[in-house]
Amino acid sequence: MNKILKIQEKILNLIYPPMCGMCGKINQKSLCKKCEINLNKQSENQIIKEGTEIEDKYFNELMYIFRYEGKIRKKIIDYKFKEKSYIYITFVNFLLKNKKIFENIKKYDTIVPVPISPKRQKERGYNQSLLIAREIAHKTNLELMNNCLIKTKNIIEQSKLNKEERVQNIYGVYELKNKQLIENKKILLIDDIYTTGSTVNECSRILRKANPAKIGVLVLAKD
Repeated sequence: MNKILKIQEKILNLIYPPMCGMCGKINQKSLCKKCEINLNKQSENQIIKEGTEIEDKYFNELMYIFRYEGKIRKKIIDYKFKEKSYIYITFVNFLLKNKKIFENIKKYDTIVPVPISPKRQKERGYNQSLLIAREIAHKTNLELMNNCLIKTKNIIEQSKLNKEERVQNIYGVYELKNKQLIENKKILLIDDIYTTGSTVNECSRILRKANPAKIGVLVLAKD
């Protein structure tokens, strides 16, 4: 089976050569050396375990790689809204090179992506958080759970609302399924960006119904 997958991967690489998500040049690691150096200059690689940043939240810690600004912001927007799904591999390959972040990720049991609604999935063609989560799970051998947290409603995009409106907008749109699969697990919730934290906090509130041992949040960038 692994042999078949490797053959399929080689064929796909011939048809769609892997490229650096930052500069667009063909690169087998999806991140060229020049862009990796530039990303290192911009990265913050923060792990927040307590304090005002996550006070009164349903999750225990927050990890992020970049600030949501400049070229990082542009690339995440390209990835999320402009059909450049391949950029996720560049981001994941970079974040897993950071020893502090990588070792902290390995402390978890299960990875859960923030879901999107069926309507948004159809419009976009992919769930940006799921692509990131799947790649991290694959490269860390952690369990990926994509059938426990479900988004049941299509709502106004959070980016168009203020802090108070975001909390109201997101409340009650997620549902817990198969909770026995994540009971007593250390869950790592994956999203692309963190602005007010209302989305991941609401997801964490729902996940708490399964009595997990811990919930952490990992995002690419924080506003």
